[in-house]
Amino acid sequence: MLVPIFTLRLNNKINPRMVTIGKYDGEHPNLTAATMAGKVFIHNPHSRSTSGGRSMEININSDISMLNINQKVSSLASGALDAIGVHDHLVVGTPTNILAYDVQNNTDLFYKDAPDGVNDIVIGKLGSIEAPLAIAGGNCALQGYDIDGNDLFWTVTGDNVCSLALTDFNDDGNDELIVGSEDYDIRVFQEDEIIAEMTETEAITGLCPMKHGKFGYALANGTVGVYDKSSRFWRIKSKNQAVSIISFDLNNDGVAEMITGWSNGKVDARNDRTGEVVFKDNFPASLAGIVTGDYRMDGNIELICCSVEGEVRGYLPASKEVQSNMMDVNIEQEAIRDLSQRKQHLMLELKNYEANTQAAREERPSGLGDLDKAQMGIIPAGTQLQTTLAVNPGIDGKPPHVELNVSTTNDTIIKSVLIFAEGIFEGESHVVHPSMANLSQCIKVPIIPPKDIPVDLHIKALVGHKASTQFHVFELSRQLPRFSMYMMCRVKQDEPQSSVTLTINERTQRFVMFLNQNFLLESDLPSENVLDVQFMSLRGAGVLGLKMEQNGQLTIKTDDMDFAGDLIQALAVFLGLEDLQSTADFPMHMEDLKNVLMKVDEFHAVRQKLTAEMADHSNLIRSLVVRAEDARLMGDMRNMRKGYMELFDLNKDLVNGYKIRCNNHTELLNCLKLVNQTIQKAGQLRVGKHKTQVITACRQAIKTNNINSLFKIIKTGSS
Repeated sequence: MLVPIFTLRLNNKINPRMVTIGKYDGEHPNLTAATMAGKVFIHNPHSRSTSGGRSMEININSDISMLNINQKVSSLASGALDAIGVHDHLVVGTPTNILAYDVQNNTDLFYKDAPDGVNDIVIGKLGSIEAPLAIAGGNCALQGYDIDGNDLFWTVTGDNVCSLALTDFNDDGNDELIVGSEDYDIRVFQEDEIIAEMTETEAITGLCPMKHGKFGYALANGTVGVYDKSSRFWRIKSKNQAVSIISFDLNNDGVAEMITGWSNGKVDARNDRTGEVVFKDNFPASLAGIVTGDYRMDGNIELICCSVEGEVRGYLPASKEVQSNMMDVNIEQEAIRDLSQRKQHLMLELKNYEANTQAAREERPSGLGDLDKAQMGIIPAGTQLQTTLAVNPGIDGKPPHVELNVSTTNDTIIKSVLIFAEGIFEGESHVVHPSMANLSQCIKVPIIPPKDIPVDLHIKALVGHKASTQFHVFELSRQLPRFSMYMMCRVKQDEPQSSVTLTINERTQRFVMFLNQNFLLESDLPSENVLDVQFMSLRGAGVLGLKMEQNGQLTIKTDDMDFAGDLIQALAVFLGLEDLQSTADFPMHMEDLKNVLMKVDEFHAVRQKLTAEMADHSNLIRSLVVRAEDARLMGDMRNMRKGYMELFDLNKDLVNGYKIRCNNHTELLNCLKLVNQTIQKAGQLRVGKHKTQVITACRQAIKTNNINSLFKIIKTGSS
């Protein structure tokens, strides 16, 4: 489908995931990438760039100019930040700052401190905010800056941000922000309100917008796939990492395919609905990034792939004639491949039939014996495979777990069991293969879900007799409930100190239905007017108490704020609630938050002190250098030696001070992450507009340093 058009060798190594393309003069596309030692290079083959400021040409005849960022570059994006949208601007993120740069005029638009760091940047319009924004994702926080560096958008998310994308998710004409984070969640923000959440099995390292609410995603474990709104179309998993994903219409049918660049140098294009590979190519080194643009200025949009070694290849969709020829060849190759596979399967099946026929011919006069039947894999006609799930608190030194019991309905044995499940087993599959001495009609498989999410277990079992050489394959699926790692208490336990209280306009019976579907219970709970039950967490989070009155008041008693939020969100989805307010009382979390905020103030004070000391040392260094050089010129070797010795000691102090400042910054980031996560947890205790109000009000309280107001907002849901 794609044919190579051009190849470049830029002789500069490229950092993975840090490639973009922008029309900085409004006309000519420039390939831009981050390289080693805090530098960004701009490849402009169309016009000569200017030098000065941050920009520096490598040599007179070079198409590449370098920007000195003087810090480690953590993210890179280009796009128009002005309302007219003629010129693109370059936005560079570092672990401590964000820089917006006007390449055409060689000037900084703004340079801001980013205490939460900048892991990814996306440029565009968000919702009803009129000005285009450079949205930076960092340490649990999202911030949007306009062209003047004004902070027009701020909110928090559950964990460190790994990837961002802007797309019209709900077809309302405005773009929503899709955020992938380290806590395995994909969240969709309509401005600062979360309108959808999807849970994956690993950190979301890549997102790419597609048309009509579809978007592609990539995970840290090598999985790529496509979502249509909140429903996943398909996914595939590779042993290699997906470095870059982008959408590109490679067959001119109006529907974009998903292009993936892999860490082993492979580039492939997949059908947006099925995930089938329709094009592939290979680079000798890992991919660094994939972009699209009219790089040859001939009116055609090329797919441009860059490797970490600086090799760049441009591709265009093939002409209709070439495509039809390639399609014919591909169809023939696919047909030959399919026929070869079918031949192998049929040959194997024929071999088994021949073996059975041979055994039947050698049948004893009295008929086919039980041993012969067993060897041929013949099992009773009514044989069935049954599965049960139960909570096991952990005995004989085993950790607490969910126990999957797989058994047959007669004396046939289970040779082995293969279970496929997302996010539970390493590699997403688990095989149980008992030894010959332990073969029986029942196999128990321990399962420990790492998170409270519903999981489909796809089970395949080999069933036969002990003497069998051939086995029947039974396949079935079973869903693991969301809160399966909680066991119902038979004896009344001491109630937790923390609680959440909310009122839902539903009968108790509906809440009982929710519990029966989402918890593993020995028998369904009875539908009574007043409910009072307790569960014990198998992950060590303590007791969960649930009490519901006739008037619809529900009290959730747990010391785990995360779990309370998950339970409320799951209940809101089950009951179809768009808005839900609650009152939360988590004294231990509030005490921890108070201590963290005190630490934040301390770290800020230390940071300011260290910065002032470094500035003083810098001024002292200037005077020492001047004095030492004056002594050298005057031939006063004694004073020159003394000056340079003082300079050496001062430099050592500066290096030690820098190390202290780095450690202080790391601790400050950890504390800010805890603050942001606590705000996110407080938001999770509410639904809809109340959730947004809590996060916005908490942000305002932190800005004004009103700690008492912050605690009140977290407790009551309003200021």
